[in-house]
Amino acid sequence: MKEISVQELHQDTVQWVHLASRKEPIIITDGGQPIAMLQAFEPVNLSKRLPNREAVIKQRSAIQADSTDYISQMRG
Repeated sequence: MKEISVQELHQDTVQWVHLASRKEPIIITDGGQPIAMLQAFEPVNLSKRLPNREAVIKQRSAIQADSTDYISQMRG
C-alpha cells in the first residue's frame, strides 16, 4: 500500500485520486502517522426498488376509535 504525506496530497491531489481509483488504497500520513486512507469508491446497487409505502399503509387495518381514548387509558 502506498503512503503519502498530507503535503504530497495537497500538491498533486488529482494524480493521487486517480491513482487510488485505479489501483490500491493510499494511506495519508501527517508527521509520519497514518491519519486517513484514499481508496476507490464502490457504487451501491440501486437497481432494487423500495416497496410501495402507500400500498403497505393501505393494507394495515384501520383503528375504529379515536386515539385520544387509547392515550387516556395508558395515562390513567
